[in-house]
Amino acid sequence: MSLTNSQHDAIMRIYSSIQTRNRHIHEDRVEEVYRSCPRILDIENEIIDLSAASAPLIVRGGSDAMESYQSRLAALNAEHDRLLASSGYPADYLDPIYDCPVCKDTGLVEGKPCACFKKKVVDMFYMRSNLKNIVDSENFSTFSFDWYSKDDIDAATGLSAYDNMLNVFDICKQFIEKFDTEFHNLLIYGATGVGKTFLSNCIAKELLDSSHSVIYLTAIELFEAFGSFNDNDDPEGTAVESILDCDLLIIDDLGTELSNTFTNSKFFYCINERMLKRRATIISTNLSLRELSSAYSERIMSRLTSVYTMLKVFGKDIRIQKRNAQ
Repeated sequence: MSLTNSQHDAIMRIYSSIQTRNRHIHEDRVEEVYRSCPRILDIENEIIDLSAASAPLIVRGGSDAMESYQSRLAALNAEHDRLLASSGYPADYLDPIYDCPVCKDTGLVEGKPCACFKKKVVDMFYMRSNLKNIVDSENFSTFSFDWYSKDDIDAATGLSAYDNMLNVFDICKQFIEKFDTEFHNLLIYGATGVGKTFLSNCIAKELLDSSHSVIYLTAIELFEAFGSFNDNDDPEGTAVESILDCDLLIIDDLGTELSNTFTNSKFFYCINERMLKRRATIISTNLSLRELSSAYSERIMSRLTSVYTMLKVFGKDIRIQKRNAQ
């Protein structure tokens, strides 16, 4: 994804902090070595003087001057390395210090983002997503179809809980695969404990790991964010701006908030703005489609039914199954 200016600046401040820290460490090492073996400082000064004095001679004298310069330089460097080793220091102790030797802590390699820069983007998005610890245990590698029975049949579709989840799982995978090329939204609905939030977290991890910005909020947290929004300057971007602009917004437990005119208007504003910006949204809810229609306005339902793929998840409460299995 393309970073906002504030996000880019935040990462570059990290690099600046790294450079400052490593420069101080290097300065401390240099002072330590000079105190331990003053001759090393003398050698370094001699190398500087030698280079300055030899430059015009090399220009005028050609190969003989160059050979003399290289011979003396090699002798000084050998003495320098020998003294450093005899003082108990590793050979690279006085070298510049970098967390990333590839980009030298600049974040760029030949004008392009270094791998360490991309890693910092991922880490930043994780920290801002509210999902950093959750997705360690809730992801596609830990997902199991074993909790969905082949005998639990949905009367409307004739599908078992197991077969239904196979279809839902496939749609979620396609959602990720086509995320950068097609605009899709998901509304995952079903009873408590059937894996709706788990699926959302699986999707979130895949996108976070590929440097997409993801924000996870419960419905209550979403409306609290809108309720506390003000126009004060915020160098990192306001909470509402982040909610509207992130690559993926996950709204969990829709219907648990206190529904009123304010929440309805803000909910419509949120999903409509994200639709106009073509920013993907995943909504999970314990409400049925009929209950959603009763709880939210006609224009909200119109948006949901027109631009969201409805995924029904059913089966026995997984948390109860896990507890009984212990």
